Amino acid sequence: MTLAPQQPTHRDDPEDRATTPRTDCVADFAGGLTFEVADRGETGPAHLLLFLRDSDQQVRLPLTPAGDGRLRAALPSSVAVPEGRWDVYLQVAEGEPRRLSPGVNDLRSLVDRAPTVTADRIAVRIPYGTKHGNLTVRSWERSPHAEAGELHIGNGELEATVKAYGAEPTPDAYAELTDREESAPAVRADVTPDDRGGHRFTVAYGDLRPGTWDLWLLPQGESGPRVRIARLLDDIVEKHPVFVYPKARVETGHGPVEAEPHYTTDNDLSVTVTAVS
Repeated sequence: MTLAPQQPTHRDDPEDRATTPRTDCVADFAGGLTFEVADRGETGPAHLLLFLRDSDQQVRLPLTPAGDGRLRAALPSSVAVPEGRWDVYLQVAEGEPRRLSPGVNDLRSLVDRAPTVTADRIAVRIPYGTKHGNLTVRSWERSPHAEAGELHIGNGELEATVKAYGAEPTPDAYAELTDREESAPAVRADVTPDDRGGHRFTVAYGDLRPGTWDLWLLPQGESGPRVRIARLLDDIVEKHPVFVYPKARVETGHGPVEAEPHYTTDNDLSVTVTAVS
């Protein structure tokens, strides 16, 4: 893997897309990806280029013959790929990078993925097709990481489960909700071990003022790391439209509200509280 010196020309030409190879992707359990494209017999070395949107960061992967008229490139989990959306291109020799389209994505190894809890770094890369029919890779790098599990909506409260990776919880562990606008003090929730090697905690909606509240785990209390709670360890690139939770109406000391847990565009867990009449 090397840095790519050239930025692509971003274009959305249907004719260009029609002549661009489809790219098959296979994800492995550790967070690596393997890409395959058809070998068109073009002269010169071929590379797969990944460009991080709204950034100058680039990754350059050599494409090598894989047999049966295919070229293959590997992105190991050990290679740092900062969080964000990485658009995938093909470059042959010194030619202009061309946008690639998605083929078959084999993401079976990501379903119910469960790394060892001692892993000091969680790498997640999920390839997907954009609304324009292009191939993009969504990447996350978390160290440590707090994986959201089951969410249960009770009588005016949210019960959540979470599992820590890379930071073993101690008796001082607790969860925390912070107001994104910083207009209200943080709210703490005690955590207790569950029977699946993780922890659970309960959030009373009545303790939350209107606004958007982000959920954190402090696995070692105030003296340790503060870790954003997120759901990353599966094959779903965007959780928000898939995991939809009911709103709950609650009477509070500052008036009636509706509270709704949800995942952000980064798949972090939040709760939005809205004042109602």
